[in-house]
Amino acid sequence: FESMLIEPQGDFTVSDNYTLNQYGELSLAMGTSGILPGERLLRQPTDVFKPGSDQAKALAEENEQRAIVVDDGATLNFTTNKNKEIALPYIDAQQRVTVGAEASFIAPVILDYRYDLWRLQPQGQVIGADDADIAVNFEQLESDAPQEVGGNVSVGSFNVLNYFTTTGEMLDGCKYYTDREGNPINVRSGCDARGAATGESFERQQSKIVAALSKFTADVVVLEEIENSARFGQDRDAALANLVNELNDEAGQQVWSYVPTPSVVPADEDVIRTAIIYRAEAVKPIEESVILEDPAFSNARDPLAQAFQRVGGNQNTRFLVVANHFKSKGSNPDDGSGNADTGDGQGAWNEDRVSQAEALVGFADELKDLRNTDKVLLAGDFNSYSAEDPMQVLLEAGYVDLGAAADSQSYHYDGLVGSLDHIFASEELAGKVTGQDIWNINAVQSVGYEYSRFNNNITNLFTADQYRSSDHDPVLVGLQLDKKN
Repeated sequence: FESMLIEPQGDFTVSDNYTLNQYGELSLAMGTSGILPGERLLRQPTDVFKPGSDQAKALAEENEQRAIVVDDGATLNFTTNKNKEIALPYIDAQQRVTVGAEASFIAPVILDYRYDLWRLQPQGQVIGADDADIAVNFEQLESDAPQEVGGNVSVGSFNVLNYFTTTGEMLDGCKYYTDREGNPINVRSGCDARGAATGESFERQQSKIVAALSKFTADVVVLEEIENSARFGQDRDAALANLVNELNDEAGQQVWSYVPTPSVVPADEDVIRTAIIYRAEAVKPIEESVILEDPAFSNARDPLAQAFQRVGGNQNTRFLVVANHFKSKGSNPDDGSGNADTGDGQGAWNEDRVSQAEALVGFADELKDLRNTDKVLLAGDFNSYSAEDPMQVLLEAGYVDLGAAADSQSYHYDGLVGSLDHIFASEELAGKVTGQDIWNINAVQSVGYEYSRFNNNITNLFTADQYRSSDHDPVLVGLQLDKKN
């Protein structure tokens, strides 16, 4: 049927939109998985099966068979200057094409094969979101808040995508990604800043993060990828304090507080860090926070721990939260070591992430005694999918992956969904969990909606809302903490 006009039949689900703002293409998953019954999306094999296993390989093969590209009837690269003046196909500021949305064909398309992929081409080039040649309708998914998780205390994790109050223009040597008019938008390289290029760009970034966190219903929130302001000659908590002030301004009252830096800080830290914020009416900190200083984290962010107690509760309502951000999967050393990417799906630096998980377990065990509680949550961006080796270290230590009970995943990469963000509970706390949710507002949306893609196309996609405030989706759990248990 290649090059023929066809009418696709059956169920289709949007599975990839990453190159929609670059090449005008997206991918659909056909039907449901035979290996994971009921799964409409394409799942990362190592999110459910042991890396390198026959099951993981079978799922990878099935994913390839179920995927098909919907193109725009052109071969344009919308990141080149001349093509930025042509409206992106299928999307605008209000009409999004979201991973997980149902797709329904309303007109015949041409079956095409190019760039090693099967494609469905419209009968004419699609320009804009309402072009007459659009052959498929996309379900519009909205989410103004996470699902209710119950309990009397809730804890979440949120990656804030390099929230830096120190912008590139404040430093020397920064190189930038620019908009279609050549204005700097975000830092590419050349300096320690990781976020916005200018104050104006930072305000756009911050507006989305504040919008999302203001609607995030957690009482305690672990943050990843926030600026370590000490690296810029400021108080270590300067950027964190700024974010909390903005959240309180949005709320119109003093709702949020942050966990301050402890008296002992590692001598050599990354330019990004973990942090914890909380709603003071719900919980109160117990004693000082603690940062783990361990050689295992020499290439990652040091875990930060803080004990809390429910306001109005006694010691039985005390719990410990540890914020984490393990080493990422990229930058393959390719040196034959345990950190080299072996192709089993775990990516690079897996050996280091295993060591980090082992150090984290020891850190939590020590703090149980120091903070007089066995109720522990290990939360954050672990840069490991659920069935990978580092996560097995935590499971074997008795922790329960609460995010695994949610009905979605927190990350999207190369057309596949899976969870890099987790909240693990100690056995003593797992029985008090009342619900869990992964709030799908970021990873499932086109990168074109990020502040970093502002004015990249003649179609203005930017809105100061929660969608694509980061590249990771927030994770949330509810806990029932009572005085008698």
